[in-house]
Amino acid sequence: MSPIALCPPPAQPSDLSPPQRRALTVAAVVAHAAGAWGLLQMQAVQQALAPAAPVLVQWVATPVPAPQPPPPPAAPRPKVQPQAVPVLAVAPSPQPQQAPSVVVPEPAPQAVQASTPPSPPAPPALAAPPALPASPVALAATDLRYTVPPAQVYPRTSVRLGEQGTVLVRLVVDAQGLPTQVSLHKSSGHPRLDEQALQALRAARFVPYTRNGQALAWTAIAPLEYSLE
Repeated sequence: MSPIALCPPPAQPSDLSPPQRRALTVAAVVAHAAGAWGLLQMQAVQQALAPAAPVLVQWVATPVPAPQPPPPPAAPRPKVQPQAVPVLAVAPSPQPQQAPSVVVPEPAPQAVQASTPPSPPAPPALAAPPALPASPVALAATDLRYTVPPAQVYPRTSVRLGEQGTVLVRLVVDAQGLPTQVSLHKSSGHPRLDEQALQALRAARFVPYTRNGQALAWTAIAPLEYSLE
């Protein structure tokens, strides 16, 4: 592409005024600048169109390998005929001869006289032990014997209130002299005195009661008196 000159026809200097001369000069400068810019744009357009050139693609066929012939079949193996095994005949074993049976005569039965063994002597009669009582033996209060007597302690409140009386306590004592049951038989009328009497007799210990040399359990009514005099 060639630049186009936009130059107006020359005018006579005498025919133009000063403003027109300046305008003509500016127009000439602009025309030359446009031509130079057009030359520069031609190189840029050529450089931009160069990468966009068409690319030719050619398909190359891949060679297909020729098929290989199949392997030859294996030769058949010869059949082996089994050999016949000879059968040996076994001679029968001789049967043992039976010895002739001998009959032994049985001895004649003899009369056996039965003898009667002597009878053992009768054991001596043992004395029967004395029968034990089914229930504890009842003792009187005067028969009581202490190894640890009951500790009677007067309650302070009872002393301050002037409480007095006799407590009757029912006892059940085993063969070793240990109380197994302690219960109130008759109250003194004051609960503090009754409770102190029960505690005292629970801690008491008694001499074992024996009969015919044998210790027995017993029961009794033990009185405990509380008096301020």
